[in-house]
Amino acid sequence: MARSKKKNKGQLELPFKGSAPPQREGRASESELRPLLRLIHGSGAKQPPSLDSRDAVVRVLIGAGADLLLRRISSERAEEIRRRVERIMSLFDRVDESPELLPSLKRRLDELESLMRETRGLQAGRSR
Repeated sequence: MARSKKKNKGQLELPFKGSAPPQREGRASESELRPLLRLIHGSGAKQPPSLDSRDAVVRVLIGAGADLLLRRISSERAEEIRRRVERIMSLFDRVDESPELLPSLKRRLDELESLMRETRGLQAGRSR
């Protein structure tokens, strides 16, 4: 890291160029031929978070409330999401006491995830 020569002397600069690989006689190793940074191609679409914790389920409820306020979803859909979230939250509490309910919790989480995918699909259709 090098200190900036600008007025703000407390700011650090990070070099974007790497150091040159040492020159060896003969063939260069594979690691020396690789670029320092590589570009990962993606679709650019944000992947929806998986529902695997209480926090993730609560975020779904908060998001549904925001969507309802912004009139992106109907009050019926928001109410259905609220009911499912309440059932799942009570199942989380019961699973702590009796782990044999875990398959039921996973099934409910999958159902909520499916409902949220459907909701996002409807929202995308309206915005076009």
